[in-house]
Amino acid sequence: MTPENLADAVLSAARTVFTARDLDLAALPQAATVERPRNPEHGDYATNLAMQVWKKAGAANPRDLAAAIAEELSKVTGVASVEIAGPGFLNIRVEASAAGQLAHTVVTQGSSYGHSTSLSNIKMNLEFVSANPTGPIHLGGVRWAAVGDALARVLKAAGADVTTEYYFNDAGGQIDRFARSLLAAANNEPAPEDGYGGAYINEIAATIMANHPGASDQETFRREGVELMFQQIKESLNEFGTHFDVYFNEKDLHTKGELDLALNRLEKQGHLEHKDGAVWLRTTDFGDDKDRVLRKSDGDWTYFAADCAYYLDKRERGADKVVIMLGADHHGYVGRMRAMAACFGDDPDTNLEILIGQMVNLVRDGQPLRMSKRAGTVVTMEDIVEAIGVDASRYALARYSSDSPIDIDIELWTRATKDNPVYYVQYVAARTAGVARNAKDVDLTRDTHAFDPAKLSHPKELDLLKRLGDYPAVVEKAAKLREPHHIARYLEDLSGDYHRFYENCRVLPYGDETISETHVARLWLNDATRTVMVNGLGLLGVSAPERM
Repeated sequence: MTPENLADAVLSAARTVFTARDLDLAALPQAATVERPRNPEHGDYATNLAMQVWKKAGAANPRDLAAAIAEELSKVTGVASVEIAGPGFLNIRVEASAAGQLAHTVVTQGSSYGHSTSLSNIKMNLEFVSANPTGPIHLGGVRWAAVGDALARVLKAAGADVTTEYYFNDAGGQIDRFARSLLAAANNEPAPEDGYGGAYINEIAATIMANHPGASDQETFRREGVELMFQQIKESLNEFGTHFDVYFNEKDLHTKGELDLALNRLEKQGHLEHKDGAVWLRTTDFGDDKDRVLRKSDGDWTYFAADCAYYLDKRERGADKVVIMLGADHHGYVGRMRAMAACFGDDPDTNLEILIGQMVNLVRDGQPLRMSKRAGTVVTMEDIVEAIGVDASRYALARYSSDSPIDIDIELWTRATKDNPVYYVQYVAARTAGVARNAKDVDLTRDTHAFDPAKLSHPKELDLLKRLGDYPAVVEKAAKLREPHHIARYLEDLSGDYHRFYENCRVLPYGDETISETHVARLWLNDATRTVMVNGLGLLGVSAPERM
């Protein structure tokens, strides 16, 4: 019995009671909630459904309603007992046979275990990283590469139709500074005061000169430099395991008339104002701290105009919700972007979501690293991958809430000990695979005997089963809150439960011991753990090794 099965049983029992007592069925939620109590002595699961609905339903009191639901619920196959606690909590104990059946369910469902359809009616456009093509991806962008990619996987597991997108900013002043920097490097001159430095500038400039001997015009260095830099960015992302469905060029907004289209749409909505030769968007009508210029008096478009056109483009492509992941220095964008969505006639709470990530430092010997071997001024994706590897980088960056600043300790994340979280989790992934291999060597398979879930009755087996049962709800929570770090923390808890199971419940027969139904049941439980480990690490974009 999964927690979802039990929640359905609770709701069904409540409906039976409501019908018998002529209570208002509309007071019942679409789904009941069951949770593991903090104190295991109180039972396997608990629900506060009676307390939640009694008043609205017209019941006498919550405890009386809970008693009636408990009586009905106790008739359900697999429910061992139901006790009433406090003002109307229901503490539920599940029979070992029903609990153990979960191992079979997990293995049978395989890669689909933990998936749901809760977001199946939402088409989402998820934009993240979007680093300017003026240098390698810095550490802040690397965090979004890990978190954004994991979030996309989590949202898809919850049923959402997700398009991942990278906004390729190939227009504007920073590209001019990049081109001037490359031209200066090609001429063996120092970088402009407002330009870019680092070994990568010299490398790109040398490549351009090799491809275009004698080139001296800034436009060549702009065009070729942006292409080479962005190719390097794509290669870095690919090696990091982060892939995008769409790479969108800012230039297209200019060349395809999308800026004018957005301006006309906002004009029709009645939110434009023409003054001092410029075109303004009255975002203050929707809570922004000041109105925003879209087109300057000299005819040039502003960055915010591009933001408006890009948002409209995403919506026109069918996105129900536009999700944008921005760095710590973009807090000021939230108000203006929400106001902009409202100016288009959208509901910012429904159609737009902006996530802000905090800073991350790569630390060695207790000190943050400030310089890159290649970029010079910032720590890059290549630096963190070289220091701790792709798996550890992705896990470490996705393990914490993105709104919290973090330090990535190189010594910790390269240590082959249990205090290294990614090692701790991957070790269990490898151990479960190793147990399955060793079982095969002694002719123990899941088919050696019929699976008897009642054999999984040891306290450590039951703890592990409960943890496995939590996985779908954890995925659901991570998707709802846009917080993939819940997956990582769950996997660490699961690892602890598996280690305790492994130490107390021998899976393989010892010596000449005859293979029993208990061995088979425990192999199912071992393989169920491996399944969830593979699924969970997959959502984080981290490998689940079979050997370590």
